[in-house]
This record gives sequence, structure tokens and C-alpha cells, in this order.
Amino acid sequence: MASRDPLHPNILVILSDDQGHWALGCAGNDEIITPRLDALAAGGTRLENFFCTSPVCSPARASLFTGQIPSRHGVHDWLSGGHAGEDGVDFLAGQRLFTDDLAAAGYRLALSGKWHLGANDRPRPGFTHWYSHESGGSPYHGAPMYRDGVPAPADGYLTDLLADDAAACVRAEADSDDAPFYLSLHFTAPHKPWKDQHPSHIESLYADCAFDSCPQEPAHPWQPLVDGVPVGGEPDVRAALVGYFASVTAMDAGIGRVLDTLAEQGLTDSTLVVFSSDNGFNCGHHGIWGKGNGTFPQNMYDSSVKVPAIISQPGRITAGQVRQELLSAYDFAATLMECAGLDPEPYEQGPGNSFAGLLLGDGVRRAGAQRSAPSRPVVVYDEYGPVRMIRTTDWKYVHRYPYGPHELYHLAADPGERVNLAGDPAHRGQIGALRQRLDAWFLEHGEPERDGSRLPVTGAGQSAPLDGDPTGAFDEPEWQLRYPPVSPS
Repeated sequence: MASRDPLHPNILVILSDDQGHWALGCAGNDEIITPRLDALAAGGTRLENFFCTSPVCSPARASLFTGQIPSRHGVHDWLSGGHAGEDGVDFLAGQRLFTDDLAAAGYRLALSGKWHLGANDRPRPGFTHWYSHESGGSPYHGAPMYRDGVPAPADGYLTDLLADDAAACVRAEADSDDAPFYLSLHFTAPHKPWKDQHPSHIESLYADCAFDSCPQEPAHPWQPLVDGVPVGGEPDVRAALVGYFASVTAMDAGIGRVLDTLAEQGLTDSTLVVFSSDNGFNCGHHGIWGKGNGTFPQNMYDSSVKVPAIISQPGRITAGQVRQELLSAYDFAATLMECAGLDPEPYEQGPGNSFAGLLLGDGVRRAGAQRSAPSRPVVVYDEYGPVRMIRTTDWKYVHRYPYGPHELYHLAADPGERVNLAGDPAHRGQIGALRQRLDAWFLEHGEPERDGSRLPVTGAGQSAPLDGDPTGAFDEPEWQLRYPPVSPS
């Protein structure tokens, strides 16, 4: 009946959609209501500095599942359209996902929620349960869903439907054979739309909220507008804030019901639970509504690339711990494999390294050699088409191919990323060193045929997988018309 062995646990991966690292009570936000996630963090380990690989959904999700960078798996922007039915393209066809290895190891696999990597209606290999969203987002009522390849439009509030479907999966697995299960619970919350989308009794919790955690700063000069509204926002800013916060609270309650089901089935101690988000989000931070594509050129602010991350398994994952190391979603697959008692090395051949040694208590690591936390420079990297970032503890450098503008922030003195030092001659040496490291890393881990450094990515949706000539995936003349090159810097 599922796995009862804590060293070879069941796995529940919960992924939210567009949740900023700041949007959790346990992360220090005293306005947002997230008691179940706060309790999960108290009983496990929270990662204070966990970064996505690209500040937009589809590339970030593709990297989570492959352990590779966008310039290797080839998904450089969010995927527009449904990508379902006979014409639905599988953007990761032929690529190795960690779920493939879990299936090979005997895991039974299930998905409830958003896939958004193409062929969204069709179960990936090894999945015996597939309740998926047709695309990347929709209203929270009447959402276009598929169940095992068959259209199943949502009848009700989507967040609750996904949580209830996941809880039913847990109950079914508890009654099946003794094979461990893997369950991906991928919410669309807190992705917009927000106004009048969420249960009124939850929205009412924020009726008097001041939203001091989301200061509405002057509009960022790079923020595109649609009919006078930021591309990532809604006309009624206060209603959007109420809806964003309410969507997180409703999701938190749904997560609680799934965790309660694990407890009712006696599976808490033998289930590894991971919570994170695909990318960050700005609700007025830096004068932006949106994520990386909330501006053009795309931005790499921490509020866009830093995401919440909680890992819990009683008795194995260290409880009440907050890790400060800079860690990345490139490390996710390898870490998950090691925590499952499987070999992480296939996912350490690229940019990722398992950080299970930071999570697991003494004597409860996988069988065989005792692995320690990776010994490497404390650096994370991100890319979004032609925009690339290198971030150390003290510095962040953002390089935009081919023209710029570039950015340099001294995070030790300027954690809010307010003063761009890229044009300061005193910092030429620092820029040169960081640029050299950034170029060398992408040269090592990228694939020339899928390299994104010259792609005209506009944040308007990737139209086709990269195959041969990478610029063939985007409408470059239209991009040049809409966004003429900026001056070199």
C-alpha cells in the first residue's frame, strides 16, 4: 500500500504558479495567510535563497524536470496556445525527465494540474493518472481540463478541484500495491486572473489589508502597457492584490487537505513533500506587475527569479531549518533523486548538483556512499532568451545580448537592486570577471542549436520547438518592428 519505507519514500511535489518568494507567512510576510505551508516549513527545511532557472513559466518548468538549461532543452519562453489534441506539440519529446527515472525505479506517477510543456492533454510516459490543464492559465471556474487525454472541463473552483483530485490519488495509491508513488500537484494559483475569481469568504480576509508587503512603486520605465494597464497586471490594483493573496490562501487550504489525507492514510513519515513555484512575481515591486516578462527588456530582479521552497519528511529532512545557501532549480532533479534513495549522478552531468546533504539528518541519506553538500562557488545563473544573469552572494550581473542594457548590482550594499553600477568605470573589473564566468558557464552547459543568446524573445509565447536554426522559432521581423534595438552599453 504505497511506500511505507522512509528511505524510499513516496514523493509529493507541489508547484504554485507565479508565486513570489515574499508571498509566504513563514518567509516573513505578516499579511498573507498561509498556515499550512508555514507548518510544513516548521516541520521541515525552508530554502531562503532558491532560484528558478528562467523568470517565466514554461522554461522554468522544463528545467525543473530535465535539470538542463533553456539553451539545452530549447524552451525559451512561455508556450502560447493550448498545445493539446492532435496538433499538440510535445516540447520535451525525446528528452530525459526525472519522472522517467522514477518510473524505471518502480514509482507510479500522477499529475494533477498545470503541465504547460506541450501535448498537455497526453500523459507522459509512466503516468497512470493525468488530470491536466489545456494550457498555461485560465479563469478559475470552467477551466479547460483533460483527464487521461479526454476533455473534462472543470465544474467548480479549480484550486479546490486540483487539491481534491490529488487527495483522491493519495487514497487510491494507499489502497494499491506497495509501489511508491510520485504525485505532481501543479496549481494555477496565484496566476491571474484575480478579481472576483476566488471564494468570497477567503477574499474577505483581505478586506482591510494594507498590503504593505506589496508597495506600489512608480511604474518601471520598461513596463509595457496594454490599454494603459501593465501587461502583467489588472486595471483594479487593489482587487488584484486581494485576489492574488486570496488565491495563495485558498491554495494553502487545499494543500492542507492533501497533507491531511497523507496523515489519514499513515503515509506522512514515508512521503517526501516539496513545495515551490515555477518563477517569482512582482505585485508592484520595482514598479512592475508581472515576472521576467513584466518588462521589456526582460528583467532579472530577485522578485522575479527567487521562489519559495520548502522540503519536508518527518524523521529525515531536518526540521525547523532555514538554509541561506544560493540554490537553483537546476539542482532540483538530482536532489529529489537522492532524497528518494536513487542515484542523482545522471542529473549531475549538467549544471545541477544534489544538495540533499543540506536537508537530510545524519544517518538517513541514501544507501551507499555518504554524499556531502556540493563543493562549488556560490553562484546561480538564469536566462530568458537573450537575457542572462549571474548572481553571487554579493553581486548580480545581468547581460543582454546583443546590445544591452546591462546591469550590475552590489547586493551586499544594495539588496533591493536600486543602483545600477554597470556604467561606473570603477566597476569595469568586476563586470569583466562576472561576464567571463557567465560566458564560460553557458558555453559549457548550452547546446549551440538551441542557444537563446540571440533569440528575439519578447515574452509573447514560444511558437515552436527549436530545431536546427534557433531563430526560426520566433517571428523576428515583428519583434524588430515592436522593439527596435536599444543602444549598446
